[in-house]
Amino acid sequence: MADPAPIDPRLLEILVCPVTRGPLEYDRAAGELISRTAGLAYPIRDGIPIMLAEEARVLAET
Repeated sequence: MADPAPIDPRLLEILVCPVTRGPLEYDRAAGELISRTAGLAYPIRDGIPIMLAEEARVLAET
């Protein structure tokens, strides 16, 4: 699997979780934006964050 394309740092500064309006963490290895508060991981496809709750993966509880 190819290394995911990097996300523009300026975009990361303005993106927030659409559910909580809270901050997101960029997981480049997984190609996702993580909302710890919502417990969701938003996919990044072809360098574009998919910021739809119905497209997000639910994070496993630890």
